[in-house]
Amino acid sequence: MQLDQHYHLQGVALYDICDQFGTPLFIYDSATIIRQYERMQSAFSVPHLQINYACKALSNVSILRLMKKLGAGLDTVSIQEIKLGLHAGFTPEEIIYTPNSVSLNEIEEAIQLGVRINIDNIEMLESVGHRHPDLPYCIRINPHIMAGGNANISVGHIDSKFGISIHQMPLVERIVATLGLNVEGVHMHTGSDILDTQVFLQAADILFNTAKKFDSIQYLDFGSGFKVKYKPDDIETDIEEFGRQMSERFNAFCKEMGRDLTLMFEPGKYLVSEAGYFLMRTNVVKQTTSTIFAGVDSGFNHLIRPMFYNAYHDIVNISNPSGHPRIYTVVGYICETDTFGFNRKLNEVRPGDILALRNAGAYCQTMASNYNSRLRPAEVLVHEGQAHLIREREVFEDLLRHQPEVAL
Repeated sequence: MQLDQHYHLQGVALYDICDQFGTPLFIYDSATIIRQYERMQSAFSVPHLQINYACKALSNVSILRLMKKLGAGLDTVSIQEIKLGLHAGFTPEEIIYTPNSVSLNEIEEAIQLGVRINIDNIEMLESVGHRHPDLPYCIRINPHIMAGGNANISVGHIDSKFGISIHQMPLVERIVATLGLNVEGVHMHTGSDILDTQVFLQAADILFNTAKKFDSIQYLDFGSGFKVKYKPDDIETDIEEFGRQMSERFNAFCKEMGRDLTLMFEPGKYLVSEAGYFLMRTNVVKQTTSTIFAGVDSGFNHLIRPMFYNAYHDIVNISNPSGHPRIYTVVGYICETDTFGFNRKLNEVRPGDILALRNAGAYCQTMASNYNSRLRPAEVLVHEGQAHLIREREVFEDLLRHQPEVAL
């Protein structure tokens, strides 16, 4: 379910949620998450499809439990995400761990927890393989494909720190053969916000050729990176057309291999981005020589994507839906430039009005900080027509909680 023209989710007014829980506030719509999951699930026609939610996008335990209920597995990148997943009810077998530049101690801890291990560098494969030759492993390759909506989220190019170069596969094969390792999966991830599905299909051929090198292969993990809409007239990945083409190629590959394999994806943004809204209250309206600023009770300490990735997020004034349109630049209260949107057409904004920023479900709250000693917001999940608090707003005591006082 999308936000309607009167700014309701599942019949619940955003304004009323703000009255109850205060601002700034993250609000998530479970109906949108369910729609996106089911849409992706139905797009593919293969013997076995596994969707592993990339929990780095939004790691609130209530969201993880919703994903578990839908039938998703979990894609994790840290030992803490693994523990959150286990706490949310995922079994170790349902969790895949894809670390980067972590210590051997962290990988050992993940192994002890029993999750699936995805190795992305040769030295670590050899080191862990010597210690645990009987474990099933997944190998993350770097396909040397430049893709993604921003340099920071393009992770499959030749100079990326992620994955093992496809040109190093002969060495990987020797290590696997020498140690007698069980390679159950191969994995890649080229980037995020990928519009051209041909990028995935091009990379598919690389992953297929890599998978052929391992007799014990059970699954192929294609990562994710599907583009979602950020503007009303924006374009998105055609998941249905991609699903049709990928299913055709994957089924042909299974036939070539002589057995049914599992097709895996690890979507994060695709599942939760459009489900999220960030609500901010206007503190001041300030006009300079050429700009009208709407200053809000938040900043890049809460939502850094526009400043860090130059990401566009649609903004609407839910307090004055019939107000005369004017042009505003929406800015935060941090002591640096923290602009949520330049030159946005909004219904007249007044001090006290609440502005809603869309596409706030992915890589927003999870990247929040206490910069300027500001407190992090609360989170609310709207589920089955009810607004549920799923993270309490921080209070001042939280800033001091882990700071032992030393007598100086």
